[in-house]
Amino acid sequence: MASLTVRQLDERLKQLLRLRAAKNGRSVEDEVRTILREAAEEPGPAQPAPVSPPTPAETAPAAATTKRVLLIISGGIAAYKSLDLIRRLKERGLAVRCIMTKAAEHFVTPLAAGALVGSRVFTDLFDPAHEFDVGHIRLARETDLIVVAPATADLMAKMAGGHADDLATAVLLATKAPILLAPAMNPAMWAHKATQRNLAQLVADGIKLVGPNEGEMAEARESGKGRMAEPLEIAAAVDKLLAAHLAPLPLTGKHVLITSGPTHEPIDPVRYIANRSSGKQGHAIAAAAAAAGADVTLVSGPVNLPDPIGVKTIHVESARDMLTAVERALPADVAIFAAAVADWRVANAGVQKLKKTAGQTTPALSLVENPDILSTIAHRRTQRPQLVIGFAAETENVIANAKAKLARKGCDWILANDVSPQTGIMGGDRNTIELVSADGVEPWPPQSKEDVAAMLIARIGAALSK
Repeated sequence: MASLTVRQLDERLKQLLRLRAAKNGRSVEDEVRTILREAAEEPGPAQPAPVSPPTPAETAPAAATTKRVLLIISGGIAAYKSLDLIRRLKERGLAVRCIMTKAAEHFVTPLAAGALVGSRVFTDLFDPAHEFDVGHIRLARETDLIVVAPATADLMAKMAGGHADDLATAVLLATKAPILLAPAMNPAMWAHKATQRNLAQLVADGIKLVGPNEGEMAEARESGKGRMAEPLEIAAAVDKLLAAHLAPLPLTGKHVLITSGPTHEPIDPVRYIANRSSGKQGHAIAAAAAAAGADVTLVSGPVNLPDPIGVKTIHVESARDMLTAVERALPADVAIFAAAVADWRVANAGVQKLKKTAGQTTPALSLVENPDILSTIAHRRTQRPQLVIGFAAETENVIANAKAKLARKGCDWILANDVSPQTGIMGGDRNTIELVSADGVEPWPPQSKEDVAAMLIARIGAALSK
């Protein structure tokens, strides 16, 4: 006897079987057995009970070029914005499906969301009309992107812990599609260590974020960071993610190693030699590299900046600590040395604090040269990154000094800038770069350090693709 499985049937027949099985409270397989039994027992051909055809919105497949977004609405006051988000997504020609948690139904109704989506809203993991053929798996797989807006602290905690106790979390755990979170909660909840710990885990898992923003909360006299991003912001992030999903990001699969900030060279347990570097440029480069799909290791000296999201950050103090961390992080495809490493350190740092005594002469500090991290990595015979990039922070003869540094250090590019006090670059938010390489000198326009980072990462992507 020939073998026939439900999977071999065309989609229309499978959908009719699903609807008939749901109506009769049976699995698809039991429904097929019932139909065959009736056909065998009756003298004439089996006449299955009429089943109402599914609506076009439930069954019509999206066109091949139409991208599918699954929107998960969780329980927060910001859920009302998700209704506008549905409209914004559909304006972009996206096919939208919607899941609502039980808590979300306290803020907006499935009827309202369904009217905007144009099809039913899914709410129940144990819905007999859809779970008889593992409906939550189909929801997880039949989408190009999942958007969670609002993403509450509770849902983020469940995601970080791998819970799957309702339809939303089961779908999020089963999907292979990219996930975009739009967090929304009270500022105290957002700042709580548990939420930040869960956030770090989610980012490490590859989940993307949009927001939260700062501003007034729903509660009276409450403001701070925790507002859900506006629907247009979320829609723009959706566009970007879908585009990236279709075309791989330029540094996907590349390991980028970056140093940032100053180093502190101890004189004694209290005092140290340092410089005015803020780390803003190096941290901006790390964030831009991560956004371009790279696996980023950031070796940071002491700075007053948060660790960039999605980046492995290693904190060090001295130049020798930084070199050790850099060598341990190899191999890397690209190494960018943006840190302002102290050139010298005290030969013998005091074990106790140096005391000032009346009539005593000023203590002499004997200095020795610190290791040259850029030159050490650029001259490696093994595990030398394909592209080694240094910075030249100068106060005079910027281009001449940068060219000499390029030759002396053995690196591929030097990003030279004038850090004279009047420029405000050291510790400031803007930078003016001259890119020095074997091909010549290329001046970049004055711009924010974030824009410098984006321009550098774009150049790196182009260089690696040759």
